[in-house]
Amino acid sequence: MNPLDSSLSAVADPTRRAILGHLRGGSATVSALVEQFDLTQPTISSHLKILERAGLITRQQIGQTRPCSLNPAGLKAISDWLGDYAMFWEGAIDRFAEFVSDKESDK
Repeated sequence: MNPLDSSLSAVADPTRRAILGHLRGGSATVSALVEQFDLTQPTISSHLKILERAGLITRQQIGQTRPCSLNPAGLKAISDWLGDYAMFWEGAIDRFAEFVSDKESDK
């Protein structure tokens, strides 16, 4: 699976999106995420493995803990891909605004 497909597959799950949203505030340990989401440790760990394999988070070993952090490079791939579509939508909105303006002036 290519990196973009892995990333999009990872963010397709609402729990993983919520974990990413939580990590926007800074790194968190697995136990902190377990408390935040009221899920079991194995469930959170499974979600984190998917996010890590997709390159959306990084994990490091600090003593007994393995805090997770967002990986900006992994998120940039999704952002770049969505950016191509944002240009399409902006153009569509501009064309719609012109259409409405033309209809208003025809009255």
